[in-house]
Amino acid sequence: MRIIAGSLKGRKLKSPRTDDIRPTSDKVKEAVFSMLIPYIYEGFTAMDVFSGTGNLGLEAISRGAGTVFFSDSSRESMSLIKENVRSCGVLEKAILLSGDYQSNIKRVRQKVDIFFLDPPYANGYLLPAIRAIEEAGNISEDGIIVCEHEHREVVPEEIGSFKMIKTRRYGKTTVTIYQYSQDSED
Repeated sequence: MRIIAGSLKGRKLKSPRTDDIRPTSDKVKEAVFSMLIPYIYEGFTAMDVFSGTGNLGLEAISRGAGTVFFSDSSRESMSLIKENVRSCGVLEKAILLSGDYQSNIKRVRQKVDIFFLDPPYANGYLLPAIRAIEEAGNISEDGIIVCEHEHREVVPEEIGSFKMIKTRRYGKTTVTIYQYSQDSED
């Protein structure tokens, strides 16, 4: 596992010792960030909600994020994230939040431009996480939610104020991107 582009390109990240954590593959990560090119600008804010190793959040920092919130409930994950953030030398851009994903989403007080949601597959966390983002009201105008999910999981075209704008399948993984719109209806 490595950073694939940007200022940290080529940095190797520490991987989990067990299969309990499923990092995003380089192929899927490259596809995600290719889809995000129109939405990324220098200094954007992101939240990697189910961080695991910090892979997506660190890629965001490498590509210009000014602040990334890393969230996970697993002690092993938090340890990996800390180690990876330290080894990449980006402590000043990382805010680590340990605990339940819904509580961590609510703890973020600044506007977030891009939320990354890569929850454990088949646990039913994806839609509640999107609803928690809407309830927290901390997504920026026209903000993006990037959802990584199992290809058989059917997700709706719209969820509250979020409208699906892109979806792509990569093997057993599907990436779906929602955009916030204040004009959407529930």
